[in-house]
Amino acid sequence: MHGDPMMWIAGIRALYLQALHPRVVRGVLQNSDFRRDPWGRLLRTADFVGAISYGTAQDAEEAAARVRRIHRRLKATDPDTGEVYHVDEPELLLWVHCAEVASYVEVLRRSGFPLTPAHADRYIDEQRESARLIGLDPADVPADRAAMRAYFARVRPELTVTAEAREVDEFLRHPPTPPLLAPARELGWRRVANLAYAALPPYAHELYGRSAPPPGVVDLRLRAAGNILRCIPAHLRWQLPPKHILRAMERLGPGSRPAPFKLRGQAAILDGPGRAMRGDGGDTTRWRKPG
Repeated sequence: MHGDPMMWIAGIRALYLQALHPRVVRGVLQNSDFRRDPWGRLLRTADFVGAISYGTAQDAEEAAARVRRIHRRLKATDPDTGEVYHVDEPELLLWVHCAEVASYVEVLRRSGFPLTPAHADRYIDEQRESARLIGLDPADVPADRAAMRAYFARVRPELTVTAEAREVDEFLRHPPTPPLLAPARELGWRRVANLAYAALPPYAHELYGRSAPPPGVVDLRLRAAGNILRCIPAHLRWQLPPKHILRAMERLGPGSRPAPFKLRGQAAILDGPGRAMRGDGGDTTRWRKPG
């Protein structure tokens, strides 16, 4: 899944969703260089996801340790109450995690990636390891689609659109670009951002106050975007930073190349609700050289 180009649209959807949690979005904007270096921050996030997906176990642990060290020393202030809180509170980390994972599953599924319900449950379960890496207890993290739905239903009353969320929305629709690239931003990026926004759940559209096309229309647009982006040769897509997939293939061999058809082959060996028979006895989140 993490090798699919629609992950970029899924990541933008996740940002829209994460910004609806007031304490989370304040923690981000009060502590980061998002305004001064938005593209750098997005690439650093992609680099972290790539490291824990395609790096060695040591790479993943080291990348996560750096993130935890940064989070531990960061605080934010609630402007309404004056309360000062740590940005690594478990409930805040959990919201960021669930918004990301749910967005990845939702966008890829709706865009035509061959993700069965059992695959989706397995992916959500596997991503509890990424939750552990950022400091959460995996036992407190949703392990399947049903648990994820229950989590969002529980958190829904806490979500709202703050001034900070409006700022994120404005950035995602009109990111800063050099004047010469402004036409390209309007032609390309704005369509991407609009599609990511349209893929949000209906309650998010209500909170932001901007409508979206009907779900069926959004599905057609997601599938069309997926078909177009997947026509780009994989080796060209993977040349982009952070290049973790290429490094993993160099380390593990060409048999480790991520490809959707491998999911189709695995569907036949599912032995129970969402649990897969693991021939190598290990963590299926990372790609391994066969044998």
